[in-house]
Amino acid sequence: MNFKDLGLSSKILRAIEELGYEEPTPIQEKSIPAILEGRDLVGSAQTGTGKTAAFALPALHRLGKHGKCRVLALAPTRELAIQIEENFRIYGKHLDLRLALLYGGVKYGKQLEQLGNEPDVVVATPGRLLDHIGQGNLKLKSIEILILDEVDRMLDMGFIEDVTKIIQKTPRSRQTLLFSATIPDSVRRLSAWALNNPAEAKIDIKISAADTVSHALYPVPAIQKFDLLIALLKEVKFENLIIFFQTRRGTDKISRWLSEHGQEVRVLHSDLKQRDRQQALQDFKEGKVKILSATDVASRGLDISNVTHVINYDVPQHSEDYVHRIGRTGRARTEGEAFTLCKPEEIPLVESIEKLLGNPLPRKFLDHFAYRDQPETLTPSAPVVSRKRNRGFGKQVSFGSRRRR
Repeated sequence: MNFKDLGLSSKILRAIEELGYEEPTPIQEKSIPAILEGRDLVGSAQTGTGKTAAFALPALHRLGKHGKCRVLALAPTRELAIQIEENFRIYGKHLDLRLALLYGGVKYGKQLEQLGNEPDVVVATPGRLLDHIGQGNLKLKSIEILILDEVDRMLDMGFIEDVTKIIQKTPRSRQTLLFSATIPDSVRRLSAWALNNPAEAKIDIKISAADTVSHALYPVPAIQKFDLLIALLKEVKFENLIIFFQTRRGTDKISRWLSEHGQEVRVLHSDLKQRDRQQALQDFKEGKVKILSATDVASRGLDISNVTHVINYDVPQHSEDYVHRIGRTGRARTEGEAFTLCKPEEIPLVESIEKLLGNPLPRKFLDHFAYRDQPETLTPSAPVVSRKRNRGFGKQVSFGSRRRR
């Protein structure tokens, strides 16, 4: 099947062709026909599968031409909202449509200007949208299509009350599209309440690491984590690398240390000003820097392509976040590698990840690195991987047990 078979308008097909897209992804192929029919929809697929186009393309088709505030798309974070708005703008470049982008952390001036221009599509985070509604800047009475993206994350972040209030302010006759990487009970309950006999588009909903990602655990004493990170960066041949941290403070601290060791790094977390976050993401996407240090704000939703490697400096607290983090690489049928640095105290978190995946994570040790402790003390519950070559390194590096030096 190609996009022409889906029944999209010629102007949208023109934009798709200019982007070089030929065939829809599975989530797009399953979602677009149902949305064009006007049905509510629950879409579930892992990150990087084209969910944004799956709802943006048919929504634009149904809009056709200008009409005040008919589509509302909700996203949990500013970065994802910006990305969704950008996609609507690109796919609808040949249509006479207006957009408004609403998110917190910035002044209201530009957003008020966009709302005053009677936008067709509003993309927003829940909190800032409710602020505008409360100030009388926007009403949702004319909404025809309501899009809820990354719903599982939205609920995890505590937005359930805000989302409920927003849904109640839209017409009952609306079409509702709910997209989520996972479908836990909380999402099912929201779907049952907000959607009317929805169609389903579920693609690879089992939480698992992509086949294109080679991932392993690197046990290390806590005091040597940064030293091992530097050693890996010297050995790994990477094009674009994301390093994930658990906290904003840790992201800033380790990034400063990396800079002091000659690594050029950009930082991305929620404490930064919005313009700094956008600039960091843009510099990384454009290849101005090869390393992005980030919290989980970069693990889901954001369209970051060509990431060859991921390093988890901290083992994620939630098992699902491990899959989302390493899923930033190995996208679009390309191969990628993910390394997780693990101190002994983090082994229980690793065991939770292994339970989720249904397989143990291979333990690897970097040769030529002076470990302070013997491997068996670092991995008490798992065997050490036998010495072997790692195909992702620029020069051949072997792995194996190291005795104390």
